[in-house]
Amino acid sequence: MQLIENLKWRYATKKYDTSRKISSEDLKKIKTAVQLSASSYGLQLYKVLIVEDTAVREKLRPVSWGQSQITDASHLLVFCSYNDVTDSDVEAYIDLKARTQGVPVSGLKDYSDFMKTKMSEKSEAEKRSWTAKQTYIALANALNACAELKLDSTPMEGFDPAAYSEILGLKEKGLDASVVLAIGYRSEEDATQQAQKVRKPFEAIFEKV
Repeated sequence: MQLIENLKWRYATKKYDTSRKISSEDLKKIKTAVQLSASSYGLQLYKVLIVEDTAVREKLRPVSWGQSQITDASHLLVFCSYNDVTDSDVEAYIDLKARTQGVPVSGLKDYSDFMKTKMSEKSEAEKRSWTAKQTYIALANALNACAELKLDSTPMEGFDPAAYSEILGLKEKGLDASVVLAIGYRSEEDATQQAQKVRKPFEAIFEKV
């Protein structure tokens, strides 16, 4: 199983080679892996900002605990979740599903009504928590895609969400920054790559019921 070998190879890269950039072809593959990610009801209530502007990345670094990956990695992806779920979000998905699968919107009314009802039962805080969780499924696919492509990656929660919102204008877009992913190529000077991977044994993770 090549996936296992890929996962053994990857690690959270601390220092990137600033001279190497990811090709547009590989970036497209990572984007496709994110696009194909599973999500609750299929709604995909998140957006991934690919921050290419050097000046913006310089602003993000100090509000990301000063971590060098923010500015030094080839690409910086900010996984953002919707900060609300509306009937319009459900209807947009239903329209897309109808067009994609060649079925009438009217035939999906019961499913649409069901989703709207479930969303109405959630508080604002519950919606934000729920949509934020969805971004992590997409993040996992991005990490696995990077590993298969032998691209290094660093998932990062060490940042100030409020500052990210201000710098990236997220509030106006109805988004919250959930998690950040730096991707690129490891520097030969990154000593972390030589460290033995530390993981709990099966017995500590899995339990039969």
